[in-house]
Order: sequence, then C-alpha cells, then structure tokens
Amino acid sequence: MGSTDGGAFRRMLRKLTSDVDVLDADDLTEDSERSGAQRASECACGQEVTMLGRLRSVEFCAEDDTSAQLQAELFDGTEGVTLVWMGRRRIPGIEPGRTMRVRGRISVRDGRKVLYNPYYEICQAQ
Repeated sequence: MGSTDGGAFRRMLRKLTSDVDVLDADDLTEDSERSGAQRASECACGQEVTMLGRLRSVEFCAEDDTSAQLQAELFDGTEGVTLVWMGRRRIPGIEPGRTMRVRGRISVRDGRKVLYNPYYEICQAQ
C-alpha cells in the first residue's frame, strides 16, 4: 500500500511542479503509444508511418496560383512533422489545436520531416 501512495504522490507533485508544455507533450506521447501510432522522433525518411498528434499551426502558402499548398505542423509529443496538402487552400476541420491521426510516407525537406498529401482522420481530444 505504501508504494501506491508514494507513486500517486509523486505523480501529483510532478503535475504541480512541471511546465505545462512538458506535461502536454507527455500526454500526447502517451495517447500516441496507446493508439499504436509511431513516434515522429523514431520515423525515418521513406518509411510508411501512422502518427497521432495535435496541430500546432496551419497556414496557406502560395508563391503563385499554380503552387498553392496548405501546410500544418503536427506535434506528437516527441517532434513536429510538417503536413503538406498540394493544391489546397483550405480543408474543413484542419485548424490549430485539433488532434489528428495521419498516415503517409515520410520525406525530409530542409532538414524537417514532411508528409505530403497524408491520409488523415480528425480525432476527439483524449
């Protein structure tokens, strides 16, 4: 009984003293592991992946009318991955703060991991 109480006390103390961003990252990592998704930090270029995370940012990028693309950063608690939808200006439901499951093949562009035109599912916050 003593070890259970000590563990609960340690968890409560950690929640009270840790930075909110660290706690959020830990929660995202746990949700990702429970769902069977891969960690972004462990994914390699060319690998087919399924990831679960939260969108940090969403922006429309266009140098001209022919190169429109919607970009979003997905954070899974370990690392951010850029999601790029080519030829899209907006996708309903894709907005900062949303939890998503995405699937695709990892690429690397300018030193950052990227998923082009990923399959996606908008999930309920856990």
